[in-house]
Amino acid sequence: MANLTFDALKQAAESGTIDTVLVCLVDMQGRLMGKRFHVSNFLESGHEETHCCNYLIATDIEMATPDGYKSTSWEKGYGDYIMRPDLSTLRPVPWLEGTAMVICDLIDHHTHKPVPHSPRQILKAQMERAEAMGFTPMMATELEFFLFEKSFDDIRKSGFRDLQPLAGYNADYSIQLSTKDEHLMRPVRNALYAAGIPVENTKGEAEAGQEELNIRYAEALLAADHHTIAKQAIKEIAMQHGRSATFLSKWHHTRVGSAAHIHQSLMGKDGPAFFDADAELTMSATLRAYIAGLLKYSADMTFFMAPYVNSYKRFLPGTFAPTKIAWSIDNRTAGYRLVGDGTKGVRIECRIPGSDINPYLACAAQLAAGLSGIEEGLELSPPVTGDVYAMEDVPSIPHTLPAATEALRNSEMLRRTFGDDVVDHYTRAAEVEQEAFEAVVTDWEIARGFERA
Repeated sequence: MANLTFDALKQAAESGTIDTVLVCLVDMQGRLMGKRFHVSNFLESGHEETHCCNYLIATDIEMATPDGYKSTSWEKGYGDYIMRPDLSTLRPVPWLEGTAMVICDLIDHHTHKPVPHSPRQILKAQMERAEAMGFTPMMATELEFFLFEKSFDDIRKSGFRDLQPLAGYNADYSIQLSTKDEHLMRPVRNALYAAGIPVENTKGEAEAGQEELNIRYAEALLAADHHTIAKQAIKEIAMQHGRSATFLSKWHHTRVGSAAHIHQSLMGKDGPAFFDADAELTMSATLRAYIAGLLKYSADMTFFMAPYVNSYKRFLPGTFAPTKIAWSIDNRTAGYRLVGDGTKGVRIECRIPGSDINPYLACAAQLAAGLSGIEEGLELSPPVTGDVYAMEDVPSIPHTLPAATEALRNSEMLRRTFGDDVVDHYTRAAEVEQEAFEAVVTDWEIARGFERA
């Protein structure tokens, strides 16, 4: 069972197989928000449009309504956006009884144009840019996350203390230990596959309780849709089993973080645009310029790959999380890793993003930078070899949210490709996150200074 057609949904409604349709948008944090429709109303009118408050694309992660956004505010009265279902995304939700799902695009209620700072629209705009250049962007994101013994509610009631991962030790590639997680991971794989998402595999990752889900590559928008739905499914299936899953980049200072590596390539009219059989490493001139763009603009787009204060705790040497802006050939210590050289599948993997990304924004930023490299005809520096962590002459990724915020604010490339209003909107989002953190007295500060200060 794959994606539903509208007619198939009608038949499922008539037979009583489906009675509920989740009508969803994607918010700034990459979460599914929306309404649960009775299928009869969705078939009658909900499939055309419904409305939502425009604050949904101007909140922080806790759904607060901070000031400083041009698009909406208390002064403007928090009006509506139109949610227009993209019926190509209509699919069953096998882990929820009698339920289907559709993802919506956001339309301005007054101009009837797409909302430019909507994450899905930002990615669509970069895909249109690529298509105008003769390319179709292909992407795949890896999902790393931790599974915990207790439920979200139990952990919340405990004050998020004494967190116990589901597995007791590093299960990286372990078949024996990952069997312990199969009561969750088997339903995840099968439910997502039944929802039309081309799951390839799951595996134990490089820390106790850590898992990875891999989904087959697809056109960029579809890859981001797959990522978002998979993340929702993992959390909900864990909840159904009395467990929990976190996509926090760094849940404990002694544990490695979780990533969401982005694999990317471009298809041209005659096949893979990154492949040249006669070139060194089979890297086409297009691929070389694309990577050069990623390198040049890495700092500009870091916020979209590390959107929270916590995200930057992951960037530590010796943890498989990159700290330097460099490219390499199959070297996991660099920010960018060339994969598949010598084959038509040659591509570049960005290892910078954490598991807390909004995939639409992260993929759009990667495309914006890579396509700029092609447009500018940038020359690619030689690949690095060895331990990139130890290379003092290689520039570093911005290691704090304020540094990434300033790079975003001052990015001429992103202002040119995303537009001033979009850059200003997400610059404000970054500021809101930092302001919220700075207003809190942490447990670390109290323990460190309560007696000794």
